[in-house]
Amino acid sequence: MSRAHRRDLRIPDWVFWTLAAAFCAAALLSAYLVYSSVREIAASWNAGGLPSFGLIDRPSSDETPIPGVTPTAATLSEAPVPWNGTDRVTILLMGLDFRDWETGDGPPRTDSMMLISIDPVSNTVGMLSIPRDLWVEIPGGFGHNRINTAYFLGESYKLPGGGPAVAMQTVEDMLGLPVQYYAVIEFQTFERMIDEIGGIDVLVEEEVKISPIGRLSRWLHAKAYHMDGPTALAYARARKTEGGDFDRAERQQRVALAIRDRIFYSNMIPTLVAKAPRLYQELASGVHTNLTLNQMVGLGLLLIQIPPENIHRGVIAPPDMVTLEKLPTGADVLRPNPDQIRILRDDLFTATGAIGPSVSLDNPGSAADLEEARVAVRNGAGIEGLATQTSDYLKQQGLNVVEIGNADRLDYGKSRLVVYQDTFPYTVSYLASLLELSESQILLQSDPNSPVDMALILGSDWQVPQ
Repeated sequence: MSRAHRRDLRIPDWVFWTLAAAFCAAALLSAYLVYSSVREIAASWNAGGLPSFGLIDRPSSDETPIPGVTPTAATLSEAPVPWNGTDRVTILLMGLDFRDWETGDGPPRTDSMMLISIDPVSNTVGMLSIPRDLWVEIPGGFGHNRINTAYFLGESYKLPGGGPAVAMQTVEDMLGLPVQYYAVIEFQTFERMIDEIGGIDVLVEEEVKISPIGRLSRWLHAKAYHMDGPTALAYARARKTEGGDFDRAERQQRVALAIRDRIFYSNMIPTLVAKAPRLYQELASGVHTNLTLNQMVGLGLLLIQIPPENIHRGVIAPPDMVTLEKLPTGADVLRPNPDQIRILRDDLFTATGAIGPSVSLDNPGSAADLEEARVAVRNGAGIEGLATQTSDYLKQQGLNVVEIGNADRLDYGKSRLVVYQDTFPYTVSYLASLLELSESQILLQSDPNSPVDMALILGSDWQVPQ
């Protein structure tokens, strides 16, 4: 087909809705794989011989809004920066316990989180499951708490962007990876979409007992199954295996890939095209996201082109990345090991670390001067003059600052360095030492067309040395 012919080709709106629905099923509907209406999911963990432990069913006093407290996360915004089609894009998929609303006990917490990151440059996808009991700092002055309380606090305080915005910022700060989008898929929407595509084929790797809603419980044996919606949901929710919540995360990812395979490799697009108008009317209300229709279409088309071998999966899990710890209150949480989590992050989302292992850190300043990397300084803290003052300081240290301005938003709590070209390791090391950045705050995001080699995003943690 000629280029002119392609420009003149007009695609009906319902086809776009179909592609969006297909993408939701392949990527966003995998959010529902981490949805559960049963609180005891992930309530125990006996992997590696550790004793099981119980979690609090309702938000504890530490998770409840304190009268008179005004959180500092008031600048959170729900509107993401428009995707340019080439940058890495990351989506936080969340599963919520909607029964908290139904019973009048306040907003829900997240039962689980899954991060999906798509890199158009390297043509890769990373999938990372985050355990609900990870003990992290919730931005905005909320202090440390389980990561599953971030959504609850954002909704309870009615912050701009609500629970999704606070949850996204929490994950950003924990991983050092920008999160632009979120998606929440409701209970019945997942089951219905699985049934509409004719079910999925899943290889069950170990015997597990499932309890489909409205059906009798039964055992699945270690073999291949063709699952309908309720069965697939029950399989993704099951937790009573040796690895508990961490095994469940692996199953969720396998089911997500099975959805993708069913749609894109079983000629399901024509079927979805025929059903598009009706499906959209029935399912749209069950998909909550800040992605626009055009963005879903663009990402869906991109996902079609990514081969299965370029889809990388991981789970934040013991023994290296988290350790079981008992708080003074008696509650059990998972204490993260940031260095080990960073290694997994780099494996999944960057293919390589931003600082090469061959770099000598003895005197990076002199080597950085020779590299002449183009550095952009961007104010992400909303502090007037911060980018200009920092630029002057860095120039005094011999760095080549070619651009100053504001970041995509002004509520960054921690500074970060985004590296677009991986050929300037000494400059990266030098900047990291000057701003005391940890490796979790350095992100490699390859972009050969970027006008700068790296961008320093200044957070409220940074003060220009006097």
